[in-house]
Amino acid sequence: MKTESILFPEINNVVNNIEFESISKERKEILQPLINYIQGKSTENKQIRLNLICTHNSRRSHLAQIWAQTAAAHYRVQNVYCYSGGTEATAMFPVVADTLKNTGFKIQSLSEGSNPIYAVKYAENEHPVIAFSKAYYDDFNPEEEFAAIMTCSQADGGCPFITGAEKRIAITYEDPKAFDNTPEQAEKYKERSLQIASEMFYVFSQIKK
Repeated sequence: MKTESILFPEINNVVNNIEFESISKERKEILQPLINYIQGKSTENKQIRLNLICTHNSRRSHLAQIWAQTAAAHYRVQNVYCYSGGTEATAMFPVVADTLKNTGFKIQSLSEGSNPIYAVKYAENEHPVIAFSKAYYDDFNPEEEFAAIMTCSQADGGCPFITGAEKRIAITYEDPKAFDNTPEQAEKYKERSLQIASEMFYVFSQIKK
């Protein structure tokens, strides 16, 4: 984690406290197919498109998309484009935005309504991640030559075939939604966000240039 960082200082502080040793051997084995996919594309100097998919595209898939894009920038892995989607569209849960803000991301609301659109910045001179809930096959997302990363078991089980995906990888996370409107809500969202951050940074730290 000694790379000179382009990230906002508060995010960089979080990154500097990530300990890859805390990721279990079993989880590293689950992450390996994603490492292999990214490495293969990177070696061939091809675009790396990752579509992080969950049922409602409201919590885990957004966290995974944003942390993956941030990790790619931190490790200077080129041509990485991260997307997210669901089996259906709902809205990005507001606590996800709050959790990211508290980690140091700068978030601008681009539109309001039932499905708000956010611009999420992790560095001063990098393009923001555009975050809003959408189906994985939405026109905003790639149609082909991408890896579908299934971040929840419901989407993984419910979508046996993702149109256009050249690789499908299951990296599932527990849903922090279980703690909505409880005293532990903020803590559990932060915990899940940091787990996803740790694993996405581990993945990109393994890519050889």
